[in-house]
Order: sequence, then structure tokens, then C-alpha cells
Amino acid sequence: MSKIGIFYGSTSGVTEELAEKIREEIGEDLCDLYSMEEDFDSADDLLAYDYLILGCSTWGAGEVQNDWREPLFDMEVEKPDFSGKTIAIFGPGDCEGHSKHFVGALGTLYDQFKALGAKLVGAVSTEDYSFEKSTSIRDGKFVGLALDEVNESDKTDDRIANWLELLKADFPMLAA
Repeated sequence: MSKIGIFYGSTSGVTEELAEKIREEIGEDLCDLYSMEEDFDSADDLLAYDYLILGCSTWGAGEVQNDWREPLFDMEVEKPDFSGKTIAIFGPGDCEGHSKHFVGALGTLYDQFKALGAKLVGAVSTEDYSFEKSTSIRDGKFVGLALDEVNESDKTDDRIANWLELLKADFPMLAA
């Protein structure tokens, strides 16, 4: 059975904690955890997995976290083929302090990996979220799991559990 590669970038530790929580919920035997800063060398690291969960927080006016910037640029130039790869995305944001750019980095990851041929799964309803705008909405849903550890940390565990349940349709090892 294939393992899931969980890759995350984390500046303040929040995305790292969420990645670890997701890994714990899935089961450590079913996935490998990678820090984009410490463990990532090239797109080949991602391509080694058929199933990926990518974590990225949003900074500034909707930008990706620093550890993702160079890899995304390199992939934009090199255009590795992610056909046959299934990817789910998650990330924390601040729905009050950054209400106009809430989890915008998720949209960036979604667009880039979709353009490289990946199948993106795990879209989440925008209901039960308070924010003004987000560039991570496609067809009325967030492209991945939006979390807010600043204002809505009490909803995190349920949101992760519901998302992982949703992913069972596309990640066969989660349904086993």
C-alpha cells in the first residue's frame, strides 16, 4: 500500500503542529512527514509519492509561506509532471486579522499543482467560516482545508476529522 507524503512549510510552528496532528490522525505508519525547509531537496521528493498532503500558511496579502516560494518557482520553470498524483491541501490563516486574504496560499498551491497535472481533492465548504475574501475558493468551496488557529482553534479537531473522512474517497489507504 502506498504511503502519503505530508509536506509542510512553517514559520511560526502552527503549520508544523497541524501537519503533525494530521499525521497522528491518519496514523504514522501510513504517511511520511517532511518540512519544506529542512527535508525538501527537489520536486523529486514530492514525485516519490502518489498521494500527497501539502500544508502552507498564508502570509502578507495572500502569499505562500517562505519555505514554499523557491520550490514553487523551480517547479514553475522545470514543469515536473504530476499526472497520476492525488493532492490535498491544508493551511492555517487568520479570518479576522487577514479577512481579505484568508488562506490565499491554498489557492496558489492548488493552481500550480493543477497546472502540473495533479488531481486536487479535499475541497471544503466555506460555510461556518467568517472572512471577507479568499483567492482559494473555486466553485464555491475552499480548495482545501482552511484552519484558523488564531480565532477558531476550537473547531480545528472537528475540521481535520471531517476533512480526513472526505479524503477517504480519493486516498484508498484512509478507507482501509
